[in-house]
Amino acid sequence: MSQHHHPHHEHHLQSSAGMRDFVIGMADGLTVPFALAAGLAGVIDSTGLIVTAGVAEIAAGTIAMGLGGYLGAKTEKEHYEAEEQREYWEVERLPHVEAKEVGDILRDFGVPEVHVPAVVAGISDNPKKWVDFMMRFELGLERPDARRIYQSPLIIGSAYMLGGLVPLLPYIFLEKVSEALPVSVVVGLVALFAFGAFKGYFTGQKPIRSAMQTTLIGSLAAATAYGVASMIA
Repeated sequence: MSQHHHPHHEHHLQSSAGMRDFVIGMADGLTVPFALAAGLAGVIDSTGLIVTAGVAEIAAGTIAMGLGGYLGAKTEKEHYEAEEQREYWEVERLPHVEAKEVGDILRDFGVPEVHVPAVVAGISDNPKKWVDFMMRFELGLERPDARRIYQSPLIIGSAYMLGGLVPLLPYIFLEKVSEALPVSVVVGLVALFAFGAFKGYFTGQKPIRSAMQTTLIGSLAAATAYGVASMIA
């Protein structure tokens, strides 16, 4: 059974990481361009200019979010590797200290005292497995998927771009700002509500509560942008 459990666990972690990236990108994508378009609609009477500004913002935001995802994944990988090197040094130079830590961890998991020495001996017999054990159970670190450096920026950037296009579509298909703005608001709020519910389901929160919170934040951002732009104009 242990041979099947490990790959399933890793797949679950990778899937969760990818979904987390999607949520991050979509959350910002639905909110920032929505607020920008609403703000511009308060002072500009041209859907063409709003679309141009919106597309420029989405392009810049996609690159920025993607870069953030890349740097985050790279930092996670470098942190794991640095800690792993430190653990290898400790296992080689301070084996008695590390063996005691293994024993303490096993006792915390409820392993009977009579079995602890044998389990510690078995783990410490293989330096690589010993380090893997310490990384996971002492430091709480899982080895990052090497593909995350490329997948994370792609997922975050794509989600941001898709989210940003949603409130911008009415300005693309409708000629008058006075017509496009209310449609954009409705479409944006529906998208925020649906995404909030999905995010709540994914994170284990109550979907309706999460949907209401996400919609409220997006609404406040758009209303603030519209109000500020109108006052300045």
